[in-house]
Amino acid sequence: MKGFDLTLDKQESDLMARIKPFEEHFEEYEKWFQEHRIVYESELQAVREMLPVSGKGLEIGVGSGRFAAPLGIGTGVEPSPRMGELARQKGISVIEGIAEDLPFSDSQFDYALMVTTICFVDDLDLSFREASRILKDDGVLVIGFIDRQSPVGQVYQKFRGKSNFYRMATFYSVEEVLESLKRAGFRNFSFNQTIFRALNEITDPEPIRAGYGEGSFVAIRAEKQNTL
Repeated sequence: MKGFDLTLDKQESDLMARIKPFEEHFEEYEKWFQEHRIVYESELQAVREMLPVSGKGLEIGVGSGRFAAPLGIGTGVEPSPRMGELARQKGISVIEGIAEDLPFSDSQFDYALMVTTICFVDDLDLSFREASRILKDDGVLVIGFIDRQSPVGQVYQKFRGKSNFYRMATFYSVEEVLESLKRAGFRNFSFNQTIFRALNEITDPEPIRAGYGEGSFVAIRAEKQNTL
């Protein structure tokens, strides 16, 4: 029992360490979207093109609601109280929680979204299994993230020690994300990509192209395996 308590203490400590930057530097977080509006809008469009046109949706790691609100997703899960409050101000119903332990019963949603969330989770496989659990059969999971092997991904990794937000982040390649999704029972993958230039060079909307391997921001659409 003592060892179990120590494990819980470590998990709580790790979670607090990941949440702390978003609690303390939320204004800096919001400022990024203002200063990189075109980058944000390009990423938003890449995600939008992957989402189902209807159904009950959830954003896992909703943050301040920068994606859920314009995409019409009414429910979000977020571990940071400060970020969750910003999302609520945008009209989103936010429940405090983490990707590895979603506060919902099985088969509740038609689709789920995770944008720049996977780099902050403690257990990627468990997060995807939880996403699968709360999705209906043939439900859709859409993931948006910075490809570790891309130019922006390389810059983020190189300088992450100087970032308030990415200091504890784990960046993934597309292949690593795919393998984790397969282990969680997802199938029928499709991809698009955007952000083909350095962020400070982008002055007009970036194109959205199918596939991956060129753009720094990748959106993956995956379907839950039908259990019948």
